[in-house]
Amino acid sequence: MPKKLNILDGNGAAAGEYAIEDHCLEFEKGAQAVHDVVVAYLAAQRAGTACTKTRAERRGGGAKPWRQKGLGRARSGSNRNPVWRKGGIIFGPKPRSYDKHVNKKVRALALKRAFTDRLCDDAVMVLSAFEPAEAKTKLAQQIFDNLKVEKTALLVVRDYDMDMDLATRNLANVLVIKADSVNVYMLLYFDKVIFTKDALDAFVQRLA
Repeated sequence: MPKKLNILDGNGAAAGEYAIEDHCLEFEKGAQAVHDVVVAYLAAQRAGTACTKTRAERRGGGAKPWRQKGLGRARSGSNRNPVWRKGGIIFGPKPRSYDKHVNKKVRALALKRAFTDRLCDDAVMVLSAFEPAEAKTKLAQQIFDNLKVEKTALLVVRDYDMDMDLATRNLANVLVIKADSVNVYMLLYFDKVIFTKDALDAFVQRLA
């Protein structure tokens, strides 16, 4: 049975219904896929630029600090030994990639399952269109107030222009993104996911 959502206008009033077909939803499998995709996404955000120097890369240390025997001290061959101050680092980080490979079918399953879970949580809203009268933050905020968005919100649109960017970029709790760019992490991170009708049409095609 299709899942039906109310389509709201900018004043928060009902303006129709949107039906999401069963083949776009996944209630049984995919929990592990969601976990794997989120872990891979967060891993890919890491710069991987941390770098320390080994004893071979530290400057100096060519001469033996003191003779081997007779001084009553521990023997040492280099002042760049890791146990010395300013010595090399043992097993320290080196530049590397943290990317994790996730199969295409697993990513598709995770997206479908994450979207289904947000539907079950009543976290998905459909907006007829996001069209503030002017490119002003207070007008955009008024729309979100009418939709009763209290915390964070992901606004998914089919396409956006400079006016939409100007109206929303100073809203700290709102992120505007194209339907083609929505991923599993974003669906789960935000308190509310608000689709414009055109954007939901495009997003559902990704799930089919």
